[in-house]
Amino acid sequence: MVRIRVLVVDDHRIFAESLAAALAAEPDVDVSAAGSGPAALRCLERAASEGRRFDVLLVDADLGGRVPGARPAVPVRDGNEDGLVDGISLVAGVRTAQPAVRTVVLAEKDDPRRAALALGAGACGWVAKDCSLSRLLSVIRGVLRDETHLPPALLTGVLRELTAARKHRTESERLVESLTPREREVLRCMVAGLGRKAVAERLYLSPHTVRTHMQNVLGKLGVHSTLAAVALARRAGVGPVDLGSTERIGSRESNSA
Repeated sequence: MVRIRVLVVDDHRIFAESLAAALAAEPDVDVSAAGSGPAALRCLERAASEGRRFDVLLVDADLGGRVPGARPAVPVRDGNEDGLVDGISLVAGVRTAQPAVRTVVLAEKDDPRRAALALGAGACGWVAKDCSLSRLLSVIRGVLRDETHLPPALLTGVLRELTAARKHRTESERLVESLTPREREVLRCMVAGLGRKAVAERLYLSPHTVRTHMQNVLGKLGVHSTLAAVALARRAGVGPVDLGSTERIGSRESNSA
């Protein structure tokens, strides 16, 4: 018998343990539970290193207590030991680290916007927490056949959200393309959370020059704050610079660059 390995990720212990026990009663399901995003990542990594990867991840949409509807924060390894990694961010991180793992989001209520965010992050399904066990098992087996599962009542709303997100992404990409190569480097540093002094050191520029570049970036993107610029950059698919790299960006230039 081919067994399905499931990992339940929920910071409400009673719910997680109850769901794990119910799933474990199935003859073809092996199940484990984790109480936070970082704990789930450790479980996934340990299982992969031992050659027994999980097949399906069941993730609480409200994991970590982040603000509902917040954009996924990637990479999820920035989460701390208290589990402050939201469910949708965990989905995005798992898709990057272990793309073969199917993820299903468990939610207290139907929310088209958050369901669209979950699908965009790589989830294969969105299921109500109060659904029947038979329904959940059907979804688990379905996503392993590369099916996508959504409640019928959510379909129209999710399609509307995905269409709007695509439109916003296209506009964001157009604005980012208007930046010069140097301004894009500065934007990537901003996405990484670097301040003016750190950007100046990384790009071999003066703080004054970096300030000018940052002002130009905000102006061309049509925003008034660094946070808004970072949000727009994320929508356009602009990632942060690699802070783990010791190599600085660009070549040595004069401070007037």
